[in-house]
Amino acid sequence: MLSKEDQRRFDEITRQLRISDPDFVARLSNRAQARRGRLLLLLTVILWSAVPAVVVIGGWVAAVMAPVVLAAASVLAWRVRRLHH
Repeated sequence: MLSKEDQRRFDEITRQLRISDPDFVARLSNRAQARRGRLLLLLTVILWSAVPAVVVIGGWVAAVMAPVVLAAASVLAWRVRRLHH
């Protein structure tokens, strides 16, 4: 956590950076979006991979919950695709 004074200084620095070098700020923003997209994709793969093991270990309760997990994975995959296009 930044102190109020440090936060004020940081905000001023970022404001000046946006004014003086908007191309640099845009490149940083694109990198952050790409990183979020990769993390969402990784989470989607983990969810899809975990479902069979959860069903085997958890039995019928897990089998009933699996569609919810798969739906969440599908939504995440859709968000990743939307972020990159």
